[in-house]
Amino acid sequence: MTTVQHKGVHQAAHLTPADIEALGRELDAVRQEVLARRGERDAAYIRRVIDTQRRLELAGRGLLLAGRLPVAWVLGTVCLSLAKILDNMEIGHNVLHGQWDWMRDPKIHSSTWDWDHVTPPELWQRAHNVRHHTYTNILGKDNDLGYGIMRVDEDQFWKPRYLVQPLWNLVNACIFEYGIAVYDMDLGAHLRGRRSLSPQLRTDMKKTLRRAGRQVLKDLVVYPAMSGRGWRRTMTANLLAGLIRNVWSHSVIMCGHFPEGVETFEQPELDEEETKGEWYLRQMLGSANISGSPALHLMCGNLSHQIEHHLFPDLPSNRYQEIAPKVRAIFDRYGLRYNSAPLLNQVASAWHKVLRLSLPNGSTRRGRARLASRRAQLAA
Repeated sequence: MTTVQHKGVHQAAHLTPADIEALGRELDAVRQEVLARRGERDAAYIRRVIDTQRRLELAGRGLLLAGRLPVAWVLGTVCLSLAKILDNMEIGHNVLHGQWDWMRDPKIHSSTWDWDHVTPPELWQRAHNVRHHTYTNILGKDNDLGYGIMRVDEDQFWKPRYLVQPLWNLVNACIFEYGIAVYDMDLGAHLRGRRSLSPQLRTDMKKTLRRAGRQVLKDLVVYPAMSGRGWRRTMTANLLAGLIRNVWSHSVIMCGHFPEGVETFEQPELDEEETKGEWYLRQMLGSANISGSPALHLMCGNLSHQIEHHLFPDLPSNRYQEIAPKVRAIFDRYGLRYNSAPLLNQVASAWHKVLRLSLPNGSTRRGRARLASRRAQLAA
């Protein structure tokens, strides 16, 4: 009996404990191979991406400040949007994971890096690196499952408030930066539980509000004011760039965690230890990838390789595409499905799941089939 159990009928039912541990050893070997070859090529990569991001932001700001022509506004907005996406996805997310700490560069280190985001880095690291990557897809433990506002599994008790979860998901996509900040503070859990604000939460709120204030001041006051009579154009561009960044990052995260076929788990006995092989297996079945070009992977922060990222969160992100075929071969050898599809397919699948689970079990064809299967299992 493993600590973490699959919910319902699952694709790893045929694996024995010995199989799972052998699978873990194979994945350990993949990780060690990357660590042995990690070096200057990886360091040059992240420095090049950081330089590109800064040049894009400088170009975008310059075009918006100086250009009155519509083409200058469009190009400036595009440059700024790309810069914000790179800053959050390929740079901020991965540097704060410690993927480049081995370089010992104080300017590119998880303990010193800051990003263009409302959430203070240390709060994000606590919520994401520690909680999410430890309890990936475990119901009641991984708050990334629905961000506390959505139903993401048939076995979660349905409540009328879930009827509006498609709307909540759309709103969350548009303000994703701020939604993540609220989520990282666990503010929603405190409000739902009607708990008083703890000293730690008060401190976190103050830090987050200060950062939010600086973000608003920068994008909606300082840069527009520098544009003189063109302040409206600059403000609009800043708002649009932020919206594009939010919707894009939300979509990428949705594709990695929520498409149909991604499994959830339960952990009934929290004091038992999960083996390394079991942890690996949970990451494999609880993640999904996006297939596409190298440019797409870059703009996704290489979270288009969510399976590889969940397996090896501390490896340099530029290595995920390289090791993906090896990881896929391990899936095949152990009879597991490697969940990968083009971006639009995964976005559609994730939204289908959000819509489907907003309704009670039995309201859709898939829901009725799942309900019948669960009843048959209970009867047996």
